[in-house]
Amino acid sequence: MKYLLTFIIALIVVVSCKKSDANTDEKAIVEKVKPKQENSDFGFNFADYNVVQDTVKKGDTFGTIINKQNIGDRKIHEIVTSIRDTFDVRVIRPNKAYTMLRSKDKTNKLQVFIYQPDDLSYYIFDLRDSAVVAHKKVRPVTYKRRLITGVLKGSLSETLTNAGVAASLATQITKIYSWSIDFFKLKKGDRFGIAFNERYINDSIYNGVSDIEGAFFEYKGKIMYAFPFVQNEASGKVDYYDEDGKTMKNLFLKSPIKFSRITSRFTMSRFHPVQHRWKAHKGTDYAAPTGTPIMTTAAGVVETTGYTAGNGNFVKVKHNGTYSTQYLHMSKILVRRGQRVNQGDVIGRVGSTGLASGPHVCYRFWKNGVQVDALRLKLPTGTPMESKNKARFAKAIEPLKRELDSIGNL
Repeated sequence: MKYLLTFIIALIVVVSCKKSDANTDEKAIVEKVKPKQENSDFGFNFADYNVVQDTVKKGDTFGTIINKQNIGDRKIHEIVTSIRDTFDVRVIRPNKAYTMLRSKDKTNKLQVFIYQPDDLSYYIFDLRDSAVVAHKKVRPVTYKRRLITGVLKGSLSETLTNAGVAASLATQITKIYSWSIDFFKLKKGDRFGIAFNERYINDSIYNGVSDIEGAFFEYKGKIMYAFPFVQNEASGKVDYYDEDGKTMKNLFLKSPIKFSRITSRFTMSRFHPVQHRWKAHKGTDYAAPTGTPIMTTAAGVVETTGYTAGNGNFVKVKHNGTYSTQYLHMSKILVRRGQRVNQGDVIGRVGSTGLASGPHVCYRFWKNGVQVDALRLKLPTGTPMESKNKARFAKAIEPLKRELDSIGNL
């Protein structure tokens, strides 16, 4: 009886173990066949395809990229013809991303081609059926409002980056204030406040600054505001104005370079760093790395381009019958004589050609044929706001200004 009881217990243990093992195996099998999730970006299950992801190279075309998949010229022509109402293949540009989904068998046949012209949209070319289908897809975008304030602890770009803001915000702010603030003269400790909106793709992927609602900067002891406003609602053109409705845009930019530092000013007596003698310096030197874009400070016509032993590569722009500007020591000239240029257009790159001890641009300014100090000159302003729009502007900015004032006093 004792032996029989021992045998029964052992049998129960063995059966239980086998059952447990069976359950474990069944569970493992269920997990292995669990359906995989679709790729959330394009809506395809990448595991079902041989995936190739690349960027368009210089010289590539839609045809050359597709032809590498052994499609054949005739088929390419059929594809281009069938999708022309949705997509113009000529707009494919270098450095843009594309994805190819190919069959996983030995033929590696192209099934789907996806082109991404920007972060927000993409085109799907579905070749799986005899008739090619093209779709444009736009990712959902949400906007989140931010209100920041602080004091400068270095350059504007450094301060905003340290605050966790995209570097592009500094560029946008500089463009708005470029006619009224010399950013080389901002000081550590100067206050600022900015109300702006940021874009997010699929509610999670950061996509940069969308627009600026309003801002203020402390400059030379004065608070300077900037608010966007559309005077002509039919055109939709946005310009920036201060709290009194005065335009932020002057005829001339404060500087030909966005981010730099002044190393030498206009003076009638300066010890030349290369010639080692005292002489007049009738310009303002802005130091910057070689290759930095140089902008024309006002619209006009390129009067002269060339090279001299002293000036190096230079460009001179005539703005009207009163004003002309010149830009010296360029590493590269990007315009030609007689070319029409708009304010802010890049006309060259910073260099150290001619008599220069380092990379910089010497900015020279003429008024009525006489060289003058651009930093001391009172320059004409842009078109003022129309009287009929002032009441609407004041009402629009009132809550924004109150909000900026409240954070500025913290």
